Amino acid sequence: MKKYIREGLPYYKRMLIIAVPIMIQNGVTNFVNMLDNIMVGQVGTAEMTGVSIVNQLFFVFNLCIFGALSGAGIFTAQFYGKKDTDGIRTTFQYKIISAIILTVIGVCVFVFAGEFLISAYIDKNASAEEAATVLGFAVSYLKIMLIQTLPFAIAQSYASSLRETNDRLIPMIATIAAVLVNLVLNYILIFGHFGFPAMGIEGAAIATVIARFAECFILVIRAHTKTTKYPFVKKLYTRFTFTPALIGKITVVTLPLLLNEGLWSGGMAFLNQCYSIRGLDVVAAINIVSTLNNVFNVSFIAFGSAIGIILSQTLGAGKKEEAKKASSRLVWFSVLVIVFVALLMMCFAPFFPRIYNTSDEIKTLATGLLFIIAAFMPVQALNNSCYFTLRSGGKTFITFLFDSGFMWCVSASLAFCLSRFTDMPIQQLYTCVLSMDIIKGILGYIFMKKGIWLNVVVNEN
Repeated sequence: MKKYIREGLPYYKRMLIIAVPIMIQNGVTNFVNMLDNIMVGQVGTAEMTGVSIVNQLFFVFNLCIFGALSGAGIFTAQFYGKKDTDGIRTTFQYKIISAIILTVIGVCVFVFAGEFLISAYIDKNASAEEAATVLGFAVSYLKIMLIQTLPFAIAQSYASSLRETNDRLIPMIATIAAVLVNLVLNYILIFGHFGFPAMGIEGAAIATVIARFAECFILVIRAHTKTTKYPFVKKLYTRFTFTPALIGKITVVTLPLLLNEGLWSGGMAFLNQCYSIRGLDVVAAINIVSTLNNVFNVSFIAFGSAIGIILSQTLGAGKKEEAKKASSRLVWFSVLVIVFVALLMMCFAPFFPRIYNTSDEIKTLATGLLFIIAAFMPVQALNNSCYFTLRSGGKTFITFLFDSGFMWCVSASLAFCLSRFTDMPIQQLYTCVLSMDIIKGILGYIFMKKGIWLNVVVNEN
C-alpha cells in the first residue's frame, strides 16, 4: 500500500493542480446558483417549482453542448501532448461550429415544444389553478433564458480549449466574474433594490443572461489579445485547417459523446419526471436537493475532468503504459476524497432545507433525500472517474453504452416501472434507482482494468 501511494504521488499532485481550479470555478458557480435558488425560493414555492422545471430542461441542453465539445476536446488534449498547434486550432474551430449548430437546434426545441415539456413535470393531480400558475412562471422564465444559450455555448468552447491546453486560470476567473455579476444582479432585480422594480423570477433570468455575456466576453477578449500564449487562436476565424479525414475522425469520436450526453441528461430529466408523479411537493424537494448536491458534486466532477485531461495528454505523448499505471491510482484517489465530501454533505443535510420559504413537509422530504444521495456519492465518483478514463482514449462508443445505455436500460426503466405501477414512497423509489449505480461502477472498473481505452487518436498526420 505504501509503495502504491508513493508511486501515485506525482499523479495525485498533477491531478490536484488541474482539478482544484476547476473545482473552484464550478464550486463558485454552483454556490452562487444555490444562492440564486434560495432567492427565488424566498419569492414562493410556485415560482421555485417553475424555475426548477426550466432549469432541468436547460440541463439537457447544457450537457449536449458539453458532449459535442468533449469529443473534439479529446483531440485537443492529445494534440497538445503532441505539441501540434494546427491540430488544436482545427479542433477549436470544430467546437465553435458544433456549438452554434446545437444552439440553433436547442432554441427551436424550446420555442416550439417548451410548454409541452414543462407540462410533463406538473403533476396531473394538482389543481388546475396550481398547475396554471406553475406553468405561467416557467414559460416566462424560459423565454428570457433563451437569450443566454449562444454566449454560453461560445464561452464553453473557449473555456474547454484553454483548459485542455493547460490554462485553467482564465476560465476560472471568467466564471467567477460571471457568477458574481449574476449574484449582484439577482439581489437587485429579484427583490427590487437601488431603485429597480422587483421582477421576481424574470429578474433572475435577466441576471443570468447578463452574466453569460460577461463570461463570454472575458474569455474571447483574453484569448485574442494573448495570441503569443495561445498561438492556436491566431487566424481562428480566417484560416480553416480542416481536412476531410480529420473532421471525419473527430465526428466519429464526437457523435457517441454528443448522443451520450443528450441521452444521459434526458434520462436524468426523465427520472425527475418519474419522481414528479409523486406530487409538486416532490418537485420542490428535489429542487432543494439538487441545489446542494450540485455544490458538493463539483469535487468528483473536477477530478473526473482532470483524469480525462491527464490520461489524454499522456496517450497523446505515446505513453500507454504510463497512462494505464496512472488510471487506477487516479480513480481510487478520487473515490477516497469523495468519501469525506459525502460525510460533509450529510452534516449540512438537516439544516440546508430550512433556509427555504416553503412548507415543513417539503423541508423534511428534502432532508431525507439529501442523506440518501450523500450515501451514494462515492459510488457516483467511481462511475464518473471510470467514464472519463474510458473516454480519454477516444473509445466513445463504449462510454456511450456505459453511461446513457445503462441510464435508459436500467435506471430510467426501473424508475418508470416503480413510479407508475407501485405506490412506493419517494424515499424508497429514490434509493432503489440510485442503488443501480453500484452495478454500473463494477462494470466501469472492469472495463478500465481491461485497458480497452488505451488508444491514441492523433497518430496520423
